[in-house]
Amino acid sequence: MTTPERVIVAISGASGAAIGARIVERLAPLGGCEIHLIVSPAAERTLATEVGPDALPRLRRLATHYHAHDDIGACIASGSFQVSGMIVAPCSIRTLSAIAWGQLDNLLVRAADVQLKERRRLILMVREAPLHLGHLRAMVQATEIGAIIFPPTPAFYLMPETVSQLIDNIAARAINLMTIKTLIVPVPEWRG
Repeated sequence: MTTPERVIVAISGASGAAIGARIVERLAPLGGCEIHLIVSPAAERTLATEVGPDALPRLRRLATHYHAHDDIGACIASGSFQVSGMIVAPCSIRTLSAIAWGQLDNLLVRAADVQLKERRRLILMVREAPLHLGHLRAMVQATEIGAIIFPPTPAFYLMPETVSQLIDNIAARAINLMTIKTLIVPVPEWRG
């Protein structure tokens, strides 16, 4: 029997909560994936507004484990708990800044910090525009300490017909950045 790949999916309070939700939805049916979900208090509100009032309960059912945002003693707060990596989708500027400068005041940021110190994948889907110099410096700092900055940029060359198609493509690309062979999901390719 193979051990499942453990992946942390965190949803912070920026707009774009549907992307984080779709990542969980795409990972859940894959065999061999153990999903650890964290949702910030601001993200709870954003999920309800942007995805619907049933979004959080549905995601909690899909995830293997749901961790309270303030549970700093959860298993994923320790480097000894082996995970394949973490995706923060979307990643607010507040969360980005806390990760970049080690402000470990909640489980989301602590789990991200553990990924960095253990040299595991940390994908930050930073969702903000326009950006000022402080935002850019936080992205540089996060990159320098090992994070992957992946703004949820739509692939318009695929000629999507719906917003759902855009979201699905962005979610699949984020999952594939984890580079876990058993979790690779199909993504349409550029055919220039």
